[in-house]
Amino acid sequence: MTDDGRAHDGRADGAPATFAFEDEKTSISDISWVDAPGIFVFWILAIIVFLQFFTRYVLNDSLAWTEEVARYLLILVCFLGSISATRRGSHIMIEFFIRSAPPAAAKAITVIAELITFGFYGTITWIGIELTQKTRQKMISLPIPKAWIYTICVIALGLMTIYSAIWLWRKFRTPKEKILSLLEHSLPTD
Repeated sequence: MTDDGRAHDGRADGAPATFAFEDEKTSISDISWVDAPGIFVFWILAIIVFLQFFTRYVLNDSLAWTEEVARYLLILVCFLGSISATRRGSHIMIEFFIRSAPPAAAKAITVIAELITFGFYGTITWIGIELTQKTRQKMISLPIPKAWIYTICVIALGLMTIYSAIWLWRKFRTPKEKILSLLEHSLPTD
């Protein structure tokens, strides 16, 4: 009991009685055909991992190929998902310097950062092409050439390079006063 006779419920004075959490409606309007392979491979990965779990812990007789296939599918999900992040311009970045800099410097920082990103994707795409051409190995548990997996990764890197070039052009053409609003528009809202 408090001094004024009210029951004490463990909250500090002035604390709200309850918190109201409202779920925002989920919109899939931003999903493009480019996102479909990543979503498809993700669900195949989920099925393979479930199959691995089921055979190992329920049947006590694990399928040997599921572990290796799951590993390569996870790699593909990462590369294919990165296409979506690059398309949206929502790859992780540290925006502290951009927000604290004057508009002209903020624009220069964003353009230089996107130029570096574009150069990185382009270089890694080229290296991936060379790696794919030299790879002659197959997966250990299945007769699938590793070059096929590398080819999908190279295609993903090529698409990331293209989307990075588009973002570079957008950031270059955006007036310095509106560069922060361009960044705000591409950041995830969750």
